[in-house]
Amino acid sequence: MSRATGSPRLWLEFINTEPPAAVTDALASFDAYVAWLERVAILDSERGDSLRRRAQLQPAGATAALLEARRMRAGLRTFADRGPDAERARAIALGELNRVLGRSAGMRRIEGLGDGRFVRTFVATGDAFAGLLLPLVESATESLVRGELGRVRRCANVRCAHVFYDTSKNSSRRWCDMDTCGNRAKAARFRKRRARQNTGETDAAERAAREAGAG
Repeated sequence: MSRATGSPRLWLEFINTEPPAAVTDALASFDAYVAWLERVAILDSERGDSLRRRAQLQPAGATAALLEARRMRAGLRTFADRGPDAERARAIALGELNRVLGRSAGMRRIEGLGDGRFVRTFVATGDAFAGLLLPLVESATESLVRGELGRVRRCANVRCAHVFYDTSKNSSRRWCDMDTCGNRAKAARFRKRRARQNTGETDAAERAAREAGAG
C-alpha cells in the first residue's frame, strides 16, 4: 500500500535524493529506495518490510523497480532544465509520467490515522512492486497542472545540483539555501574582487618601482 503524503511537491524531494544534492544516493539499492519511501511516509513500515521480503524472493522484480525509479528521477530533473534542449527532454519526461499513470492499476482509498488525520492510499493490484512510483508521479503531475513549472529551478551553485520551488514574490531566488550556497557564492565573489584588487595594487607598485628606477 502506498500513501499520498502531506508533503507538497514530493517529487522535488525525490529529485534531490541524488548526490551532490544529497549526501548519499537514496536509489543506491532497493533497500535504500524502500527506506526513503518509508522516510517520506509513502510506505508504512509493514509495507516496507513486506517489499524487502519480496525483493529477496524476486530479485529481478526489485532490480527492475529500482531501475525504473532511477529513470523517473532523471526524467523529473529535466523539468528544472533551461536551454535549447529543455523542451525535448521535458517531452520525454512527460511520456514517462504518462506511462506510469497509464499502467497503475489498483484501488484508491482514504484511511484514518491514529492521531485523527486522514490519508489517501493506493493499493496496487498484480505486481508487488507496482505503484511505488505513483505518489511521486502524481505529485509531479499536480505541479504541472497548477502551472508551477516556471518556479522550479536548479540552484545557481554549479556544485550543488539541488532543485527547488521558488516562492519569492518576484521569482528571483537563485540559491537552494541562502545560508549555504548563497553565502558561499558571496564569499567567492569577495575573494575574486580582493584578488583583482591585490593584483592591481601589485602592478601599480611594480610600475612605480620601474619608473623610480628609470628616473
